[in-house]
Amino acid sequence: MAGDDLILVLNAGSSSIKFAVFDRDLNSKISGIAEGIGGASRLKVNDVSQEIPFIDHKSALKNVMVALADAGFGIDKISAAGHRVVHGGRKLTAPMRVTPEVRAEIVNCTPLAPLHNPHNLAAIDSLAEIAPDLPQFVSFDTSFHATNPEVASRYAIPRMAETRGIRRYGFHGLSYASLVENLPIISGEKLPSRLLAFHLGNGASLCAIVNGQSVATTMGYSPLDGLTMGTRSGGIDANAVLRLVEENGLERTKAILNHESGLLGLSGGKSDMRNLMLDPSADSAFAVEHFCYWSLRHAGSLIAAMEGIDAIAFTGGIGENAVGVRARILRGLEWAGVRMNPDANHLRKARLHSDTSKIAAWVIPAQEERMIASDALSLLAEAAQ
Repeated sequence: MAGDDLILVLNAGSSSIKFAVFDRDLNSKISGIAEGIGGASRLKVNDVSQEIPFIDHKSALKNVMVALADAGFGIDKISAAGHRVVHGGRKLTAPMRVTPEVRAEIVNCTPLAPLHNPHNLAAIDSLAEIAPDLPQFVSFDTSFHATNPEVASRYAIPRMAETRGIRRYGFHGLSYASLVENLPIISGEKLPSRLLAFHLGNGASLCAIVNGQSVATTMGYSPLDGLTMGTRSGGIDANAVLRLVEENGLERTKAILNHESGLLGLSGGKSDMRNLMLDPSADSAFAVEHFCYWSLRHAGSLIAAMEGIDAIAFTGGIGENAVGVRARILRGLEWAGVRMNPDANHLRKARLHSDTSKIAAWVIPAQEERMIASDALSLLAEAAQ
């Protein structure tokens, strides 16, 4: 490896770029975010923020690189960069080095993730201009679910030109891959054979994991499907969507379902679970219950897909921090054999289950950026052999 064996990780969104630098032991050395790109933008490095105008992703990334250099992490000390790419489609199902062919395939997947892949590509292309000789690697949010059987991933629609590419892909794959890697470390036990994983945050999904591999998940063709989320509707009848399109047009319907629904729509204006749980109003209480109810409904489906359950794991912002949500979900799964230790849950312990529980329950911090760095390091090591 060149440089100082440091890996730069970039996670580009529509108006932000999260960044972190990891050493070869996967310790985070520095992290931050460039946010508000194209608007009231600012750069945050560790806990220090400053307002800087970013007109686009390229200008934001240039400022990120300057800030990293000022902190002692210049490009000459970086061995490689790893990127989160939301959609890899059917062909890109493992971490890989960016080549012209890989980049072209990411472009081909853009219709499957029009709100995500273009921004992921913007970070890749901007970094290539800044540091053309720096190896770049990509890790895909969809690839963890490539192990889903065809019966789980195919919709009951005909194979024809009009339906090409429409199937269940699943998302949050980097989070689930990280969870599978870290659960044995935190629990001190081998990975459970049948694991029900809850990634609960502004975007939320569940995953059924058998012997470390995804066999079913709640998100489908897009991240809109499945659970009630911060601003996304979750599952909704296709004919209801068609009616919304007929009455409001396509773009307005997209906005309603992706940005105005979920907890925000149910509560009348609040999408953050922390605010909802502090609000005594009936609408907020209903939104929280809706979130938990549909988490449990989908949990039952995924337990059936695994033909049983051995353990539960929570991750994501809500999964890691919302004590009341975890308690409601674990109480709702007592029929499956789980017994929560209320004190452990209240004290935010990693282990949530009691000694009498037949099912283990854990909280595993989300470490998607660390997973991306791990992928890049592994690929670098393979290339050096």
